[in-house]
Amino acid sequence: MQDVTLLETLIADLVTDLPAVIRLEKLVKTLRAHFNCGAVVILKHDQDMLRPIASIGLRREALGRRFLVQQHPRLARILNNRETVRFEPDSALPDPYDGLIEDSPDGHLAVHDCMGISLHIEGKIWGVLTLDALEPGTFDAQTMQALQRASLLVEAAIRMGLIEQNIRALRNNRRDSEYSLTSNGTDSQDIIGHSAALIAVLQELDVVAGSDLPVLLLGETGVGKELFARQLHRLSPRSNKPMVYVNCAALPETLAESELFGHTRGAYSGATGERAGRFDSADGGTIFLDEVGELPLSIQAKLLRVLQNGEIQRLGSDKSHTVNVRIVAATNRDLKQQIKSGDFRADLYHRLSVYPLPIPPLRDRQDDIAVLAGHFLELNRARLGVRALRLSPAAEQALHRYDWPGNVRELEHTISRAAIKALSLGARRDDIVSIDAELLDLPSAVLQTISAQDLPLPRVTETLEAGSLNLKTAVQTVQRELIQQALEQTDYKWTQAARILDLDPSNLHKLASRLGLK
Repeated sequence: MQDVTLLETLIADLVTDLPAVIRLEKLVKTLRAHFNCGAVVILKHDQDMLRPIASIGLRREALGRRFLVQQHPRLARILNNRETVRFEPDSALPDPYDGLIEDSPDGHLAVHDCMGISLHIEGKIWGVLTLDALEPGTFDAQTMQALQRASLLVEAAIRMGLIEQNIRALRNNRRDSEYSLTSNGTDSQDIIGHSAALIAVLQELDVVAGSDLPVLLLGETGVGKELFARQLHRLSPRSNKPMVYVNCAALPETLAESELFGHTRGAYSGATGERAGRFDSADGGTIFLDEVGELPLSIQAKLLRVLQNGEIQRLGSDKSHTVNVRIVAATNRDLKQQIKSGDFRADLYHRLSVYPLPIPPLRDRQDDIAVLAGHFLELNRARLGVRALRLSPAAEQALHRYDWPGNVRELEHTISRAAIKALSLGARRDDIVSIDAELLDLPSAVLQTISAQDLPLPRVTETLEAGSLNLKTAVQTVQRELIQQALEQTDYKWTQAARILDLDPSNLHKLASRLGLK
């Protein structure tokens, strides 16, 4: 009877008129409530890794992780089996979600019960559905059968999403890349995040990718301009042709012309043969000119000619030939200021910036910090051979309070250093390694702020008279008063109150509702 109720609820979720991924989010919530477990995750199989598409019950940092199948034997076994797979509580195989279940009392508890099933679309493996619990014995033969039946409806929801995406793509005559349920054929260099600032840029990028306009990517050092350039090329009609990367800052002025446009034999001392340049290599595709503001003025004039009529002339030759290349440029400099100082040609600037696209700094992508940190944690976990690598609540709070002048690149280096330090201080590779705030090497002012907020709140139990309340009522009274104090201290900002109380914001909302505070 319970299975009938589950299937009816899943069908109701299935027919709801919602975006594909939101529909999957409803499905995982329904599954967690029915199976009474800690976390439910739907992961998409992309090449040799699995990436979370929809989940409930995991810390936010887990959403940015990409799980390499060969490094996670549980996921590999689920992926390669058409039936439900369950791992006994005493299984020696490490669980990819160890330390990442958000309802863990201490944040370190290993997963004690796990089952999952592979998902197939049109006879091919699409991904996996996993369920994890902290209590041993949560799953049994009956729940395994129930998951087998429920997985058919999850597959149906995925099919619906794919159909809807294909219809939108045909209607708009372009790819529908946002939260795509299809395999994008990319690697660990994906653009990670779901913040409003990032989604707005990706939507804009998706539209301009279909044109052949030159694009100028603007942004601070470390925001990942190359990733956005590669995404633009991937979404363009030129995606089946090469994208050639050129670091203009690394081109010596004496060799810049030869590197970009090629040279003939004898063009200069040492030129023993004819050589094609980067523009020839990018013919039919895209050339990405990174740090374009560093180009010498003499090269800027020749680059302008390419933009105007597609003609290039090899060094040492008196003949020109045409190439069909889309130019994407990037800079962290103020090119308008360089024009005023005479270091950059105004006519070239106007040709390059037909479509300028600013990339937001990390401080404007607060919602992506934990997700990006999780991505880098998984990369370092695999690189260092650690069973599980996670952030302590104080460390996660510190990451959010820092303004990241070095942007995503600085965050990546910070996580990598902290992981190595944790091991050097004696953490064992076969344990769940937690990175504390002190290991992040962030400015002392940030850590002092965290320390101040970590101070215990005033004791409220002293106001309770002995024998006046039973234990359950007393605990609830203390919880209400602590939450109320935290809210007053933060001007009723729930996220900040959750940090003070060392709770996940979603768990604080649930607790407040249960206590009658909402």
